[in-house]
Amino acid sequence: MLLLLLLLFMKIISHGPSTMATQVLGPHHPAAEDPLSFRLLQTFSFANHSWEYTQVSGWLGELQTHGWDSVLGTIRFLWPWSQGNFSKEELKNLRELLQLYFHSLPREVQAFSSQFQFEYPFELQISFGCRMHSGKVSENFLNGAYQGSDFLSFQGNFWKPSPGAGSQAQEVCKVLNHYRVIKEIVQRLLIDTCPRYLAGLLEAGKSELERQVKPEAWVSKGSSPGPGRLLLVCHVSGFHPKPVWVMWMRGEQEQLGTQRGELLPNVDRTWYLRVTLNVAAGEAVGLTCRVKHSSLGGHDIIIHWDGYPIFLICVCLAVLVTVVILVLVDSWFKKQSSNQSVCSPHVPNPAFPTEANIQEPKISGSFLCLAQKSWIKNRFLKKLKISLSQL
Repeated sequence: MLLLLLLLFMKIISHGPSTMATQVLGPHHPAAEDPLSFRLLQTFSFANHSWEYTQVSGWLGELQTHGWDSVLGTIRFLWPWSQGNFSKEELKNLRELLQLYFHSLPREVQAFSSQFQFEYPFELQISFGCRMHSGKVSENFLNGAYQGSDFLSFQGNFWKPSPGAGSQAQEVCKVLNHYRVIKEIVQRLLIDTCPRYLAGLLEAGKSELERQVKPEAWVSKGSSPGPGRLLLVCHVSGFHPKPVWVMWMRGEQEQLGTQRGELLPNVDRTWYLRVTLNVAAGEAVGLTCRVKHSSLGGHDIIIHWDGYPIFLICVCLAVLVTVVILVLVDSWFKKQSSNQSVCSPHVPNPAFPTEANIQEPKISGSFLCLAQKSWIKNRFLKKLKISLSQL
């Protein structure tokens, strides 16, 4: 098996110079600002001596880029650019190496389970990868955990037990350090293959990694946490990339009771976050929710807890006052129309006809009065409209 592993590995590293591990990326690349890693996460679940289950995923930073089909024994590329700049032949050789590794490792673990005192059922977790900063490799890592606790790591060219892992981890490392060929393979994968693959992923996936989407934020009241208290909720949604800073504030003072929820994905590949603060009802006034995100260009989003309710109240009051004024104005004009002493045409006495009555103009006084009232009403409404627009 060791010879087969070595042959497969030699096929992989025979393509492409190792100098790609120190390739410098463009100045505007995300890696030039923050360390970005590629890591392979593996979980091996052992129920007994004959049954095990393997889960594998590949991650570029916080973005999952790869999966593993344990039935077909093939790599699942989750993005069109997930192959990086590796050739088809290199990917084929890498797939064969992974097939052999995922098939052989569980068998070896089960064979040594008694010697290593592994008690069924148990789980092993392995994180393998490398990290770049400012376009150059800054770190490579291989860490192993047993039952969720740090167990061992690969440093330099040796397996080392994790602090506090005990004699069990020391025994495993002692056995692993006897396999010189495996140590050489692991070391070359860490210092050569992983950085080359990471550099290719960063270049191929540049558009996705540099995508910036501004967040939307709003506040609401959550379920009452108790008598006389309020649960203030700040919602932040639709942002990309994933890193975001959200905090309840009073002025420039961070509120230490702020509780941050889990970052959840939206269907459009953006993110959602819920941040809460439990306060006494009388202390909510003056609090704000502040959001910092790379897409905002340094212009933080600040949502006032008491700002939006007051604004809505003002709008409602303005509308209500306008309606009341219009009703009063309409009522006043109707009252004036019914008041004959103010404006009504002269009604002649049929018992005493006069020449003036006979020569009565065709345009009645009531029509002139109506025109006058209409002009007054329009003028009043125009002034009212100007005053409202200035609110």
